[in-house]
Amino acid sequence: MAREEFPPKIPGRLYLTEGGIETEIMYKWGHELPEFAMFTLLDNPEAVEDMKGIWRRYLDVCKRQDMIPLCAGIDYRASPDWGAKLGLTPDGLADMQLRAIRFLQDLIGEYDFDLAYVVGAVGPRGDAYGTGGTITAEEARAYHRVQLSTLKEAGADLGWAMTFNNIPEAIGVAQAGADVSIPVAISLTLTSEHRLRSGPTLREAIEAIDDDVGDLVAFYSVNCSHPLEIEPAFDGGDWMQRIRAIRPNASAMEKIALCKIGHLEDGDPEELGGQLADVAARNRAKSSPAWYDERVSGVAETMRNPLPKAAFS
Repeated sequence: MAREEFPPKIPGRLYLTEGGIETEIMYKWGHELPEFAMFTLLDNPEAVEDMKGIWRRYLDVCKRQDMIPLCAGIDYRASPDWGAKLGLTPDGLADMQLRAIRFLQDLIGEYDFDLAYVVGAVGPRGDAYGTGGTITAEEARAYHRVQLSTLKEAGADLGWAMTFNNIPEAIGVAQAGADVSIPVAISLTLTSEHRLRSGPTLREAIEAIDDDVGDLVAFYSVNCSHPLEIEPAFDGGDWMQRIRAIRPNASAMEKIALCKIGHLEDGDPEELGGQLADVAARNRAKSSPAWYDERVSGVAETMRNPLPKAAFS
């Protein structure tokens, strides 16, 4: 089975993702997220207006910078175990997920982009900053197939597995995407030791996943890690051609500590953009990152200006 290139690489164009949405909605706008589930806010009219503002500011940046939105949303926790913790039935969870994707589709419909993609965010079954536990590939395949099948029904363009720390779970989510015919990207997160929390290096993880199900993974990315954590993991090998996106933390603070400080630690967007541009230029990274709200403008501006045209895709 030949690997399908998605999204397409377009000379002279960058993709821009959203990022940091949950922390912004909590700490800047004051909305509580039970179990870190942002889709629960769809029943709160005030929160919906705040969320629309966040995404519109991001989409405005895409327009100004002529970047292609690769727009993920509010369904990171829309999987069976997390839905059950929130008291949702399987049908109720599916309905929330359909609404979450429709929320993004409606917002993108307000603009006249030549290209734009709606992405479902697929979180791990367990703790995003844990090791992934003992989950097997087959268990992960069955588990994540539920959310991915609803994404397919909703008309999402991509299922993006975010903050994965475990090779078997990554293999299973790729298989689940193939089962329901939706492209899947896999985003891994690194510790300050530049490894997945379950132990392997970024290279070891990507090569292991690719050896098993590489034709089923549209691309790889790194998320919830600062450029200073990411850069040492990049060794210039051919495996890096599979990495097409970085969704960074703005702060280099250790992740668990960052989660506990109770406020936004937003860093310097120009410095962050410069660090990301440097990583991309020196390592031929294939697509662009984002941070949250107004900070995304500074990151995008600094990211675009120094980045050689040859590194765009």
